[in-house]
Amino acid sequence: MTFETIENVLNINTDAIMTLAMAAVLLVIGYFIKNKLTILDRYCIPAPVVGGFLFMFITWIGHATGSFTFNFTNTFQDPFMLAFFTTVGLGASFALLKKGGVLLIVYWLTCGVISIFQNTIGIGISKVIGLEAPYALLSSSISMIGGHGAALSYGSTFAEMGYETAPLVGAAAATFGLISAVLVGGPVGRRLIVKYNLKPDENENFATDVESINADTGEKLSGLDIIKNVTAILVCMALGTIWVSGLISMSFPTYVGAMFVAVILRNLNEKFRMYNFNYPLVEGIGDVMLSLYLSLALMTLKLWELSGLIGGVAIVVFAQVIFMILVSYFVVFRILGKNYDAAVMCAGLCGHGLGATPSAIVNMTAVNERYGMSRRAMMIVPIVGAFLVDIIYQPTTIWFIKTFVQGFGG
Repeated sequence: MTFETIENVLNINTDAIMTLAMAAVLLVIGYFIKNKLTILDRYCIPAPVVGGFLFMFITWIGHATGSFTFNFTNTFQDPFMLAFFTTVGLGASFALLKKGGVLLIVYWLTCGVISIFQNTIGIGISKVIGLEAPYALLSSSISMIGGHGAALSYGSTFAEMGYETAPLVGAAAATFGLISAVLVGGPVGRRLIVKYNLKPDENENFATDVESINADTGEKLSGLDIIKNVTAILVCMALGTIWVSGLISMSFPTYVGAMFVAVILRNLNEKFRMYNFNYPLVEGIGDVMLSLYLSLALMTLKLWELSGLIGGVAIVVFAQVIFMILVSYFVVFRILGKNYDAAVMCAGLCGHGLGATPSAIVNMTAVNERYGMSRRAMMIVPIVGAFLVDIIYQPTTIWFIKTFVQGFGG
């Protein structure tokens, strides 16, 4: 960590290790505050959100007063996200994927339809208030489902077409979406559970199957066994990145490739027993990676970027959040079966429908920690949020752009 004063502003520069250490400390602080303030636990606000938000406001004070600023080297955020999705893939035995069955398809199609409604809301509001279509669409499914990556990609394209502030608008909308996702998801799930007095179905065969398929064998792991499990994660991450960047033409995040490779490895290992796979160990690594990822993501967010949410853009993004809350609570919950799994999946939907798939997992984890595990939700939501929804949202978004943005060539 270094300190330097530039134009009367104290610049605090942190290298990658210090940035990670700060995120880890904030995560621990988040758990401490959550345990002390029962209202946070009651409404299922995730611990990484508590710590991340605390620091985010500190950096905002420095920016607002012009007294200090942090310059982070955030090297580990993307690898941690990649590692987390790899552990998700390693937990997906084909025997379990088959049991996702109809519910997985229903949830996938529901999410796809919601992405179309998001774009419809954006364009509809833009027609009423006179907002230009690119900004309306950047405030819709592009940033809500696609996140910062999609917002930057489409924003840059729109900027080349003459909409100079498009990247700023996209970044602001994605930031607002991410913040909203981790604030509303837990409370929505919690409200449904409390209102309908829902409980995890202890007699659900799916939960039993998960327990048996992913059970700890009780066999003590040697140091070499642990190394092999960690090596498997790293190899899946590497091969998945190569696959997405070099072998497929569709625009998918690198973590999708890592998750696919991990699914393949998990099922090959079940057949050929290449190494002593230990799901509890892998799951534990995934939990740590997810928590640190979100802590890093929120800690380094710049609240002042929300200044891009002015006028009509602000109206659109607020409408998107309200829509997601209402559609999850009144519609999707019923479509998914009005049970405990459905309530947890609604918390996840608010996460990846407004922010990102890791936000969905954090929301569901917060609900699970308080009310009980929904194994079905924890399997289905990451698969749909990570890549299946893109199969619907990407082409339909391109259609909206081609239809409403003049001069867009595809």
